[in-house]
This record gives sequence, structure tokens and C-alpha cells, in this order.
Amino acid sequence: MKIKKSSPDVVMMGLGYIGLPTAALIAKSGKYVHGVDINQNVVDTINSGKVHIVEPELDAAVAFAVNEGNLVADTKPVNARTYIIVVPTPFKDKNEPDTSFVEAATVAILPLLEEGDLYIIESTSPVGTTEKMTGLIYSKRPELKNKLYVAYCPERVLPGNVMHELVHNDRVIGGIDNASTQKALSFYQQFVKGELHKTNARTAEMCKLVENSSRDVQIAFANELSLICDKADINVWELINLTNKHPRVNILQPGCGVGGHCIAVDPYFIVADYPMESKIIGTAREINNYKSFWCAEKIKNTKLEFQLKHGRKPRIALMGLAFKPNIDDLRESPAKYIVQKVLQDSNDEEYFIVEPNIASHNVFKLTDYNVAAEQADIVVFLVGHKQFFELELDKGKVVLDFCGIVRQ
Repeated sequence: MKIKKSSPDVVMMGLGYIGLPTAALIAKSGKYVHGVDINQNVVDTINSGKVHIVEPELDAAVAFAVNEGNLVADTKPVNARTYIIVVPTPFKDKNEPDTSFVEAATVAILPLLEEGDLYIIESTSPVGTTEKMTGLIYSKRPELKNKLYVAYCPERVLPGNVMHELVHNDRVIGGIDNASTQKALSFYQQFVKGELHKTNARTAEMCKLVENSSRDVQIAFANELSLICDKADINVWELINLTNKHPRVNILQPGCGVGGHCIAVDPYFIVADYPMESKIIGTAREINNYKSFWCAEKIKNTKLEFQLKHGRKPRIALMGLAFKPNIDDLRESPAKYIVQKVLQDSNDEEYFIVEPNIASHNVFKLTDYNVAAEQADIVVFLVGHKQFFELELDKGKVVLDFCGIVRQ
């Protein structure tokens, strides 16, 4: 590995699903990036030119950046001219967002900040977080007041296509003032080919939350339809297909809930701050959460029906753990919740748990999807992985299709 400069151009605070791809992309543009993560194993993995997460093209990008000396990982930040905060924003009790990681990352770089530096938050955050962190910085470093550039710029990428979308998707950039917006825009112009849209920090923060809340509401409508159709003995997949023939209708596909660290999480940032105003957004969250519970109950009832009919306990294949098709990401996964719920209610039935995108799991014993589908009496499709569409199931099997694998 060769180091080209004595000090980095960019410090990336957080090397997870967004931070590491962004760091690799910036490094590819020729800038020297110092990535920071509190996990020493993550740091060591990256410095060896490898990756700790699965994302197409990321491994090659990181290996190239490290080999060229443009990407170095560490557990502590160093001096740079641009600092980007890409750390988690989890929840406290009652689904209230926790910005303590953003604050901790900001505190860590406080001694390093100098006049003219650019500070950017990319972490999904409640409205007002950028202003709050600006106040924190100036309270500890009053000599820097109005001498830094501060902006919020949320990512809007799809797992499985992150490296492409980081470059080609439009970005919303909101500074605490016009000068900060322009400074951040000039920074992103160096490696983003999508259009950059200027606004203020509060609007940019809300834009990120609204994008995913909108998706959650649309999915909730599809999931609610699936509940209605099950009761009305109507094939929901056929119904949606026919309804979408209307030139101004585009209903999404139902699933076993909503997962991931964006759509299943971001609406709560709005609901927590605006509970009286966010009725549709809050109800959509309830519907999508309920769908996962409903699926687990459906499996339980089907299991009991099989036992009454055949006089023995069924063997059950639970197909998929990831939060969406064809990825290895299990964060906030409704499929994982359903599997956990079903196993908690187990009465010593034999289960085959399938997730073709990961080699092993620290809780679940995984089974090959072909073996599971062949040996199970009840096959439950939780995630629409591409491998499952290739399966040819015996007609005698009971199939619960929560994600549109069969559709007949």
C-alpha cells in the first residue's frame, strides 16, 4: 500500500453500508480518505484491502483504493478539510430517534476542526439535527462560529446497487447557509454525476424522511390489500396486476412486512416529532408491522391444520431471512422476525431455515434451499430471492407465498 499524501482530504466517520462505499468512491476520484470506525475488526479488514459487508463491486473498489494509498481505515479521526458523518441513528424507547452516535462522531472531530473546513452529515436524522450539531460545535469552539461550512446531504441508494447509485442518483444538498450549500455542492460534484439539488438543511433532512415514508405508505396499501384478499378468497397478485392496467394506477407488491434500515425506520423520525400531524404515516407503520405478525399467525394456523389432517407434525421450510430479495442484509427484516416468532411458538416441528445469500448465522441453522423445498411439507416463501423462482415444488406440498413466488 502506498500513501500519496501526508494528510487526508476527507475523514469519513463511519464505515458501514453507506460510509464504506462512499469512502471508496471518493478515494477512486483521487482523494485521500481517512475512514473511521469504532470496530477494530472492520478497520483491519479494510486496511487489508477487503470488505466486511456484501455489496456488488464494493470489494474491487476498496481493494483498488487501499492499494493506491487513497483509503486508510482507523479507529480515530485525523486532520482533514472535509468531515462526513455517516454513523447509525438507531431508536430509543417508544421509537424515538437516537442521535447520540452523530453527536459522538461530531465531538470526536471537534479538536481537529479549522476555519474553512466542510462538515457534512449524511446519517438519517430528525429535522433540526444539522442545526443542533452546528450549535454544539460553536459552543465548544466559539472561535469557529460562522467560519465553517456545514451541510446535510442524505444518501438515497438501494442495497445491491449502491456503487452505481452513489454516482448516478440525484442528491439533495442543504447547508445551514447559502455558502455552506454551495461548498458542499462543489464537493459532491467531484464524484456524483446525478443532478445536485440545492436547498437548506432542514428541508434536506425532511426530504430523506419523506422519501422513505412515502414508500412505506404505498407498501402499506399493498399489504392491506393482501389481508383483504386473503379473507375474500381473491388472488392479490392477479388483482394488483389487473388494477395496474389502469393508466394512472401503480400499486406496489405486498410482502411479509417492511424491513431495512430506511423504509422501516425513517417514518418514525417524523412520527416522533409530529405525532398529531402524521396520521397516515403512523398508520402505515402499524399496517406493515402487523403484516409480519399476521404472516406468523398464518404459518401457525396452517401448521395446526396440517397436523389435524395428516395426524403428524409437519416439516416446515422458511424461505428467506433478508429484508429484501437478493441481498445479505438482515437489518429490521420482517422475515427474520417471522422466523423468530414461529420458532418461539414451535411444538417440536422440524424446521428448515433458508437464506441463500449468507453462509451461516449465529442463531439459525441454515439449510440449502433445494433440500428445504424438497423435504418440507409446508413451504413458506418470505423473501423473493431469485433462487426460489427456479424451484419446482411437488403438488402435494402446502405453499404459503407471502412475496409473489408462485402467484397462481
